[in-house]
Amino acid sequence: MLCQELQLKITGKDSLETKTIDSIRYEKYHRDFESISNELTAFRKKLNSLGYIESKMLPLRKEDSIFNAKFSLNTKYNYLNIFFTDSLVSRKILEKLSNNISEGQFSIPIEDTERVLTAINLKLSENGDPFSTLKLSDITINNKGEIDATLIRSEKTQVRRIDKVIIKGYEKFPKSFLKHYLKIKEQQVFNLTQIKKQITDLNELNFARQLKDPEVLFTKDSTTLYVFIEKVKSNNFDGFIGFGTNEETNNIEFSGYLNLELNNNLNYGESFRLVYKSDENDQKNFLVNLNLPYLFNSPIGTELELSLLKKDSSFSTVNQNAKLFYQINPKNNVFVGIRSIKSNNLLDSLYSNPTIQDYTSTFYNVRYLYRKRQKDNMLFNTKTLLDVQVETGTRTFEKQNIKQQQLVLDAYHIFNLNQKNNIYLRGTGFGLFSDTYFENELARFGGINSIRGFEENSLSATQFGVLNTEYRYVFNNSIYIHTIIDFAYLENKLIAQKEKLYSFGFGFGLITKAGLLKFNFANGKNENQTFKFSNSQVHLSLTAFF
Repeated sequence: MLCQELQLKITGKDSLETKTIDSIRYEKYHRDFESISNELTAFRKKLNSLGYIESKMLPLRKEDSIFNAKFSLNTKYNYLNIFFTDSLVSRKILEKLSNNISEGQFSIPIEDTERVLTAINLKLSENGDPFSTLKLSDITINNKGEIDATLIRSEKTQVRRIDKVIIKGYEKFPKSFLKHYLKIKEQQVFNLTQIKKQITDLNELNFARQLKDPEVLFTKDSTTLYVFIEKVKSNNFDGFIGFGTNEETNNIEFSGYLNLELNNNLNYGESFRLVYKSDENDQKNFLVNLNLPYLFNSPIGTELELSLLKKDSSFSTVNQNAKLFYQINPKNNVFVGIRSIKSNNLLDSLYSNPTIQDYTSTFYNVRYLYRKRQKDNMLFNTKTLLDVQVETGTRTFEKQNIKQQQLVLDAYHIFNLNQKNNIYLRGTGFGLFSDTYFENELARFGGINSIRGFEENSLSATQFGVLNTEYRYVFNNSIYIHTIIDFAYLENKLIAQKEKLYSFGFGFGLITKAGLLKFNFANGKNENQTFKFSNSQVHLSLTAFF
């Protein structure tokens, strides 16, 4: 027994009622009489909520430090019939709360009364009426021995709408994102529950995050919403150095990659990306991408891209891509666009390659992008990605038009087993479907962002699929180690090639003062090769945020 001075004992008028009372929990030990009085008031409310609305308490008796309270429970009522008007509450709301609804009336188990009234009042608040409450009036017992009551509004107030939205912290947060991304705008019906849910979508942005829950200021004739946002450094510079041994010369060869991404520097939500890549096979890639969301404060954005590929002195290819996109919600986007390609044979006629030709292509494409981020995770900030694009178009060569289709897929997911362990799976794929093919239109892959253990862009195919797998062990929020097991299948219909590829290795990631440093060591081989240590590739990359 605890050190309370007073004891409360509640009984019924007979053993059956006492047994019922014992099944209802109440606090038995108290420090003073006021605490006992409060407990008896709470106990009466419990009895009423259970259907004993006619219960009565006899005078309290005191024996030394024990207070004896005796109740007469009387009749227990199981159901409550509530009469209502459609102008007060819609039938659609009631259908979620009661299985017994008729014209102007619904019935509920009496113990659900508080829950049902709370749910209805919450719906009123969500519909812009936070100051009105519903209560039961004219409570009577009908001739069937059931309780009847009428649902009334305590006070009718004007529907509240958001008159003004004020951003605190990051005052220059793009207004178009407030309207179209968070879907919060002036004159919409005030619904704090929904607004709080919408504000959490800030965590899907890479340039802003929520500081705390929104707050609201009510005056007699206005409603002002305060949203607390912090700007996040989201510009990043990503570079890597790769090196491995040339199988023919046994010399170490280097490859490099630079990726500069500038996000929201104009406080518009825009992003600008610049990529340069040079590899061991004397291939050079250059890409510029500009993403402009919510053009002219509309829900439509645009993405423009220019890429250049030069393969030693064999050929060069220019890609121009223009898309319009619509954001379904913060995680889902759809794109439609057009892409034009121009490729030139750079070989002299004396050394010409019949598989490399001058051609132009025009494709129309549809793309779907799904991205789910992980909050406050510097090591793995994206948990799930699905990016799929389908294209159809025509390639023109010497006035001959060939119909072509193309499919591009990139998808990955992190399976968090617990705080320390996770599994990373990524699948990428490409398919070009045509009656004929040229070497300078094939997809090129391999390297740190594809199947590791192979030289950068050393593989070419008309169709390919890559599966990357990693088991990761996280020591803390700044360092992890991982395995590398990759598989790939490629087809090159230009030379009737089909091949299966494998790579195995390990790596680690480390957050330093300069940024996220990654190290990968992997050895790649095809199904007919034996393991050779000289085939190993080492990749070092650093991603810095500023």
